[in-house]
Amino acid sequence: MTRDQVTIIIIVIALLVDLSVRVAAIIVVPRNRRPAAATAWLLAIFLIPYVGVLVFLLIGSYKLPKKRRDKQAAINSFIIETTDGIELVSNDHPWPAWLKSVVHLNRQLGAMPLVGGNSARLIGDYEASIAAMTAEIGMAKRFVHCEFYIIALDTVTSDFFAALEAAVKRGVTVRVLLDHIASIRTSTHRATFKRLTDIGVIWQFMLPVQPLKGKWQRPDLRNHRKLLVIDGLVGFMGSQNLIDRSYNKKSNIRRGLQWQDLMTRVEGPIVTGINAIFITDWYSETDELLDRETSPIREEAVNSNPDALDCQLVPSGPGFEGENNLRLFLALMYYAQKKVIITSPYFVPDDSMLYAITTAAERGIHVELFVSEIGDQAGVYHAQRSYYEALLRAGVHIWLYESPYILHAKHFTIDDDIAVIGSSNMDIRSFNLDLEISLMVRGATFVNEMRAVEDGYRARSRELTLTQWMKQPLRSTILDNLARLTSALQ
Repeated sequence: MTRDQVTIIIIVIALLVDLSVRVAAIIVVPRNRRPAAATAWLLAIFLIPYVGVLVFLLIGSYKLPKKRRDKQAAINSFIIETTDGIELVSNDHPWPAWLKSVVHLNRQLGAMPLVGGNSARLIGDYEASIAAMTAEIGMAKRFVHCEFYIIALDTVTSDFFAALEAAVKRGVTVRVLLDHIASIRTSTHRATFKRLTDIGVIWQFMLPVQPLKGKWQRPDLRNHRKLLVIDGLVGFMGSQNLIDRSYNKKSNIRRGLQWQDLMTRVEGPIVTGINAIFITDWYSETDELLDRETSPIREEAVNSNPDALDCQLVPSGPGFEGENNLRLFLALMYYAQKKVIITSPYFVPDDSMLYAITTAAERGIHVELFVSEIGDQAGVYHAQRSYYEALLRAGVHIWLYESPYILHAKHFTIDDDIAVIGSSNMDIRSFNLDLEISLMVRGATFVNEMRAVEDGYRARSRELTLTQWMKQPLRSTILDNLARLTSALQ
């Protein structure tokens, strides 16, 4: 066989392999995937075939391993069985006509019931929030369950760690969960892990990427939840991580960036639900089911005040079949009758969310969106900006929170009835890739407190107008559109 013939055979084989990869991609990639995401992956594979295929094989699956999903299903069944009939919701104030269907939706998706008899207050001061959590740990008698996306030992959190140590010395059982990838990226991670071990807490990484130990899933599937439970009586949850406001990054310190967050402190039956989320994640990571600590709701824990809050937790993430947080957000957007006010630091909506928000504005609902004036993640920042024109044209009021602050709070309010607060951004990552926790609250006192927070944001923001936006330079538009395309790779 001549050299030319060998060359021809090699070329033919290469063409056949290339064609096979493209045909296989058309069959495999779109299956159970959104059209926008499927199109983005197919473009990557077609334009850069070998690199595109390798990247798809690495991060193309947005589901957790089957074993973990089976655990989630099992714990969901356990939660439904053990919480049947505990709703305890108040009837002193009439519900919006549509709320019952949303409660049913959340129960179907995330297994958690709506429960009444709760109280809550918001904490918007970063260091005051950590101080409040530290103080509650100081009063713990039975157990402390601590779960945060990022936990770091530094000057801001040192008292928190000291409180954990003191609790252990008092005989309190202290368990800590922290996200593996997020926490090892901090500058003090070695000191943090050593301190946790030295003070005697029982701690575990969430979603560890340790292939040599047999622990592997798509590496950018992360547990993004932030919660703390003390004795099953007091709980905290929201957007804040346990770390200095600058995240101790040199680039952030150089730019003067400071994170602005919002946490809520809750008491009442809903704390049992927050603890159930921790137990779910602990079980997923350790195979240890802490059912002995899911104590039944005690009568003294129920707030009998007429202004007590009805609350429902909505866990979400790749361990569930549906996008629980997205479905909740969409339902509330479409049911809104007067007002929708959204705060999201990373606002990269999918088509359904964009349509829900713009449709609300176009049907006469007053819609506001609070985002940061500057960004800490270039790709997300530019992708977010690519949606501003469509939002402004629909009549959405966009407020840019003043630099050098990163408005990291994640919450929204619907009319005068409902507020949602938690760890979930309104972006594709939070809808598909991250484990999140959201708390839906019905109660005028809580919504009014949230309105005061929104007023504070408004006082420190400037409103972006369509006229101003249309003066953006061409280079910014190109960057924004490119970032929008890559944001669909999920």
